[in-house]
Amino acid sequence: MRGPEPDRGVYMISVAAQLAGMHPQTLRIYESRGLISPKRSPKQTRLYSQEDVERLQRIQELTSELGMNLAGVERVFELEQELERMARRMAALERQADRARREFEGELERVQREVKRELVRYEAPGQSLVRRRHAVRLAPTPRPR
Repeated sequence: MRGPEPDRGVYMISVAAQLAGMHPQTLRIYESRGLISPKRSPKQTRLYSQEDVERLQRIQELTSELGMNLAGVERVFELEQELERMARRMAALERQADRARREFEGELERVQREVKRELVRYEAPGQSLVRRRHAVRLAPTPRPR
């Protein structure tokens, strides 16, 4: 049996606070600061998801263990979001570059084949053109001095 989806609100505030090791009022403060956004039931009861609980634990780690204030926590979360957005953008650009490279390589091969077809072997003046199959070569005509 699988657990709930990570983003589905299933925990009431008291359970989420207990799982995160915090007081329920602390969760309300974090919500008012925009650090956490629990879902709401039809009766407007806060419902916290597993992702919310993990985020609360991360806030706890940053404030307790690393000594950050809430403004610092907000900034860390903003930078993490920016990093995720940039990583997605980088992946999209890499896919685009790969497509462009494949298109370029295909076009280069096409042009190389076309150029090979259009090339005519150069023979110095005074030499006749001979088919290579016969392996007959004429000596070059002496040049006037």
